[in-house]
Amino acid sequence: MTHSDMNYWFTADTHFGHKNIIKFTDRPFHSAEEMDEALIANWNARVAPDDEVYHLGDFALNSPARCRRIIARLNGKIHLIRGNHDKTADACADQFVWIKDYHELQIPDSDAHRGTRHLMLLHYAMRVWNGSHHGTYHLFGHSHGTLEDDPTSRSIDVGVDVHGFAPISYAEVKTLLEAKSWVSPLSQS
Repeated sequence: MTHSDMNYWFTADTHFGHKNIIKFTDRPFHSAEEMDEALIANWNARVAPDDEVYHLGDFALNSPARCRRIIARLNGKIHLIRGNHDKTADACADQFVWIKDYHELQIPDSDAHRGTRHLMLLHYAMRVWNGSHHGTYHLFGHSHGTLEDDPTSRSIDVGVDVHGFAPISYAEVKTLLEAKSWVSPLSQS
């Protein structure tokens, strides 16, 4: 694993400040404040200040002032892929590197074709995406771990409900996706 593998992080569905998400997804917290503090601690235990973080939507459901205070406490340079609950994040757009509806990311990876891994980032899961037939990874959130995983698809839910209420590294994403039984349709005749 090279240094470049270690400084990319992915997460989704933090829902900072959203009390009802605790009930909706059976999160092990008694209050939104307790959840927020756990999410912040878990995030900062993994992510360094200069790391790149790609949050795949539903960042916060609280006031813009509270959202700004949370962002200020989080390590990393945060890029936000807009989810269906990101009005608060939009009001704090200047706190993010950028906010987009989707993003196609390229990460240096000596194991990937031509030394670059392509990732399709979207809040929602897709069955096919740009480059899916070439093995491009697709990362998503939104489903809070309720969408059945397809063992033949190079896609993964990176939401906090699936990954111990913390972001996951590119190396972890790669390990999970490369363990799947994906076969390029281009190699079949």
